[in-house]
Amino acid sequence: MNPRSYLLESFAVAVKAADPTHIVSSHLPPPPLGRTFVVGAGKASAAMASVVENTWPAVAQLDGLVITRYGHTLPTHKIKVVEAGHPIPDEKGKQAAQEILATVQTLRSEDLLLCLFSGGGSSLLSLPIEGISLHDLQAATQQLLRCGASIQEINIVRKHLSAIQGGRLAAACKAPILALIISDVTGDEATHIASGPCSPDPSTFSDALDVLDRYHLDVPKTVRQILLAGKKRVISETPKPGSPIFNQVENRIIANAHQSLSAAAYYYQKHGINTLILGDTVTGESREIAKSYAALIREIKRYPQTLKPPLALLSGGETTVTLKGSGRGGRNSEFLLSLLIELSALEKVYALACDTDGLDGTENNAGALISPDSLMRANKLGLDPVSFLSNNDAYTFFQQLNDLVITGPTYTNVNDYRAILAL
Repeated sequence: MNPRSYLLESFAVAVKAADPTHIVSSHLPPPPLGRTFVVGAGKASAAMASVVENTWPAVAQLDGLVITRYGHTLPTHKIKVVEAGHPIPDEKGKQAAQEILATVQTLRSEDLLLCLFSGGGSSLLSLPIEGISLHDLQAATQQLLRCGASIQEINIVRKHLSAIQGGRLAAACKAPILALIISDVTGDEATHIASGPCSPDPSTFSDALDVLDRYHLDVPKTVRQILLAGKKRVISETPKPGSPIFNQVENRIIANAHQSLSAAAYYYQKHGINTLILGDTVTGESREIAKSYAALIREIKRYPQTLKPPLALLSGGETTVTLKGSGRGGRNSEFLLSLLIELSALEKVYALACDTDGLDGTENNAGALISPDSLMRANKLGLDPVSFLSNNDAYTFFQQLNDLVITGPTYTNVNDYRAILAL
């Protein structure tokens, strides 16, 4: 089989392992005596809601509202689906979040709140805390996304600017809560997935201020004022671990990056290719992580005594990009462009890096591919990879090589999938 086909098929296998169609139904509880209200936020929420509808007993009361990214809707009948802005929140998301919070406050002890959360939920379920406008929340989010902060750091700030995240949705509910969660964060902590609407929040307003200061962010004045008010206890903190609010709450991770990497590893092993999973919690600057991986590949190729080709190195997690240029491209394509430069046309090495949600950053590609002839083809087209990397323009580079991976929405999200194939 062509090495590129191996890479693309392994990515498909990894995505399938996190497909809501295959994983949600086995986690559904029996219906309660009263009403089941379904809420959700994330790129997988509509797909998860569709499974709930198709599985739920017809005689049981069921309705709800989930928020997903534009273009990620699937047909439902009882559960309303709203498309909203991602990664920058918008008015549609705000209005849907308001409706969710208002309805949850009416639930009774005999009802059930069934939550469906996945990656992307932090921006989709955006209901600014009193005193902050949506415009100011958008401006703060834009800065957070561009500064190179980790998703955990970003979500610490988001939770303290939200009226519904950081456990505040659970605090508003009198009914038992089951949250089914597809994890897109390293460590799989529920508090960081969709910014933890039903999860205890161990972070504080002071922690959020520390993030702003660490990255020297010039956020709108109202944002800093709210965080300072919270630090001075003028505003109530988010609910903390140990709070009785969470006595009837279960946050259950039903899919994560490790499951997808394991599925891809099994795929390669079936084809006689040795496999090593480097971890599902890889973080750091995309281009710097690529340099480390390139060094490892060169070592394996030069001294194959321990790890012998054919070998697939697999990893997940979420790298970051500190934007300094004006180009196009997400963290996966930037990782690959840096890897390509570092490998310098090393023979018989191929690689793929893609986001499992099908969207690398804000572009229309999941990621990209490289092969031993990528540099040669780039040179023929007059493309200087170093210049493209300096301008954060990996998308354009791989677009001109016809090496983008475009899948469309996958309706799931367990973060990045990277595979390096050494033959």
